[in-house]
Amino acid sequence: MKRWLTVALALMFSFSAFASTPWAQWQQVGRATLSWGPFEVYHSSLLTPDGKYEAQKWPQALSIEYLRSIDSQELTKATEEQWQKLGMESDAQKNGWLEAVGKTWPDVSNGSEIVFLATKSGGQFYSRAANSAIIAPVGESFSPEFRDAFLAIWLSPATQYPDLRSKLIGASASD
Repeated sequence: MKRWLTVALALMFSFSAFASTPWAQWQQVGRATLSWGPFEVYHSSLLTPDGKYEAQKWPQALSIEYLRSIDSQELTKATEEQWQKLGMESDAQKNGWLEAVGKTWPDVSNGSEIVFLATKSGGQFYSRAANSAIIAPVGESFSPEFRDAFLAIWLSPATQYPDLRSKLIGASASD
């Protein structure tokens, strides 16, 4: 009996944590998989309340489900490289964004998820461990400037991954 009660409580809290996310009922705009050589790195999805993408229209949620283990230092380094390619590295350094994400992001493994919820006032990261239904905010909220720079990695016309962008914003067929 005690075991059933424990399981029931765990499920109740898991479902309530999932259901309480603002984007739980939103529609998917697009979905894309990032591959590096023969390896799939992650699945990404862009969600909005109406399932349509419009630049600078909030809210939006970018969900990344990882398909391999990556430590937070590698995630931070990859973000830095993308900001370099977009010409945003000096803003990132000046504003301490790399240090902030390095402190915020967890290590990820196959099945982990990081969601960036972008709102008019900025953005917030959420994390879900592999094999868990519980998703929770991680770190502090970020400014609108950070929000725009972070989303530019995937959504800017100048992104390193134009095919991924096209799928995410619904301009071409999703994965």
